Amino acid sequence: MRLAFEIDGQRWLIACDPARAPRTLAAVAACLPLELQLHTPKIAGSHVYWHAPFVEDVEGGVDVMQARPGAFIYWPVRQFLEITFAPLQAETASISVLGHLEGGLEALTALGLGLREGHGRRLFAGRLTQVEAAPGLPAPAAASGVPADIAARRRALWTACPEELRDITASRAIMHPAGPLLMAESELRTLHEALWWVRERLGRDGETVLRYAAALACNRTGVRVRDFCHLAQAGALLLDVEAALLRPDVPLAAMVEEAILISGRLAAWLDLLIPWSDVNEAMRAALPPPIPAPATGA
Repeated sequence: MRLAFEIDGQRWLIACDPARAPRTLAAVAACLPLELQLHTPKIAGSHVYWHAPFVEDVEGGVDVMQARPGAFIYWPVRQFLEITFAPLQAETASISVLGHLEGGLEALTALGLGLREGHGRRLFAGRLTQVEAAPGLPAPAAASGVPADIAARRRALWTACPEELRDITASRAIMHPAGPLLMAESELRTLHEALWWVRERLGRDGETVLRYAAALACNRTGVRVRDFCHLAQAGALLLDVEAALLRPDVPLAAMVEEAILISGRLAAWLDLLIPWSDVNEAMRAALPPPIPAPATGA
């Protein structure tokens, strides 16, 4: 199986090994061609990534620090598809290695460095397509039982950034736009991770407990982004997800995955609006020198 990753007139080929991660590659193939938006990493440092429009478990788990430059990986709990271009900084995670870049590592490194500087200033929009198919990949399981209106709103959310999110950057109220933008992105990312924890416990913990835990997490974040960050539509969607999670006629596993896709995409759109390199440099310049540790007595 071979894929083509394209952005700004450049093209890279990725050789994938279906034997290593058949379910994940089947999920990738099912959503191609895929329009994608690149993000710059805030912790690991040396990769470009975009959000995956599917939820899948790790396959053949590899420590993320062992991913070689040029590796094409899926990071389940982050829901990222990534291509590394240099050794990563300290991180702890188990990931799926899907394949490897066929050359062009120097150009990818240049793209990654440009993305690091330009993230939040402009959108780095690319495309992922299939060049050669892999026969015999399993068909991705179709989610069923999710309320139709929530599924429709999730599809719209994956198509375009909601206007109310973009509007945050235009606000010039006190401590705006940084306050609500950074707070909302953090709240939604935390919800996304909490929902993954619930998903990992499906079949191990009681369904009633898990429904309540997922619904409570959605309620907290929905109220927070609605009332504190003034994102009325995002808050309303999360509160509708909460209500669906509490309905016994809605399959829990399917609804949790729907909630993961919604919260992750909301967080991703907000992340794309943050000029992380500029924010980091401004913070370095604004912070006072570190306070020396007090001397210990003899």
